[in-house]
Amino acid sequence: MLIQSALLLAGLVLILLAAEFFTNGIEALGRHFSFSQAVVGSLLAAVGTALPETILPVVAIFMYGGDSAKEIGVGAILGAPFMLSTLAFFLVGLTVAVSAIKGNRRFELNIEVHSVKRDVTFFLVMYLAAVVLPLAFGRTVAVPLAIALVGGYIFYAWMTFRGESAEIEHGGHLYLWKMLGRFIKFGTAQRPSPILILVQVTASLAVMVQGAHTFVKSLERISVSFGLEPLIFALLLAPVATELPEKFNSVTWTWKGRDTLALGNITGAMVFQATFPVSVGLLYTDWRLTGMALFSAVLAITSALVVLGAIVVKKRVSPLVMLFGGLLYMAYAIVLVLR
Repeated sequence: MLIQSALLLAGLVLILLAAEFFTNGIEALGRHFSFSQAVVGSLLAAVGTALPETILPVVAIFMYGGDSAKEIGVGAILGAPFMLSTLAFFLVGLTVAVSAIKGNRRFELNIEVHSVKRDVTFFLVMYLAAVVLPLAFGRTVAVPLAIALVGGYIFYAWMTFRGESAEIEHGGHLYLWKMLGRFIKFGTAQRPSPILILVQVTASLAVMVQGAHTFVKSLERISVSFGLEPLIFALLLAPVATELPEKFNSVTWTWKGRDTLALGNITGAMVFQATFPVSVGLLYTDWRLTGMALFSAVLAITSALVVLGAIVVKKRVSPLVMLFGGLLYMAYAIVLVLR
């Protein structure tokens, strides 16, 4: 138990440190190429942190085969947008609340509303289509719908690149340049080499993923030792680990007051997860959404609708709206345990 507790803590420390290095590297990459906050948050950071967990359903579906593996794949595909729209939103709201209590900021989110509105709208349109159309028309819509989803993401990326958004603030030098710049010249402090930036981004992402695996394995073993049913753990806690990179990147940015990057990191990942992984599920599984799988999709859509409603009605997103995502996750947990 002592060893597992130490590994649990070590995994968490790895995730936190890697998240700090990743956000620092992504900001440096955005400044180097003069990308906007929307592009950096909703595309670069979102896709970068979404790719590792996207591998899970692909491996389950293509490398293991069989009905069980395909069910695991569908569960992983649906789990990503659910966790992002509930727990990830909740952590952003919680970070704002804690920071406000400490007197570091006001209890509000300072975001580019139009960027978040674009992300959430794209997510709702594409995810609703992926959930509702197969229920209504069955497998006949699988191929055209998969093509439409991929095309929709390409259109979303184009809209994000050409949309209005502020440039990345100068928030400090690249950490790896600080560590190596005095020994080897990789550009300057103001403009480090893009190779050095990519090394920091990819290395920190790899460490983050490894930290997440260490964290969840240790948590699983501790939970089993306390008598928690493995199935309940798998459905409730294991999916959290696949989304830890997004969550802690967004926490890091929120703590620094870079709310557009923080929320864009989540909403951009939601759009990505609702298109490419879902297309794989549509083409290579039966994609029959029932029971808790369908319930998780309904909750993800509900959370996104609440955020979009806040933007339409109040022209802003309150931290309270973000905290509401935690209530939806709690509702899912209660229903899962009771059944």
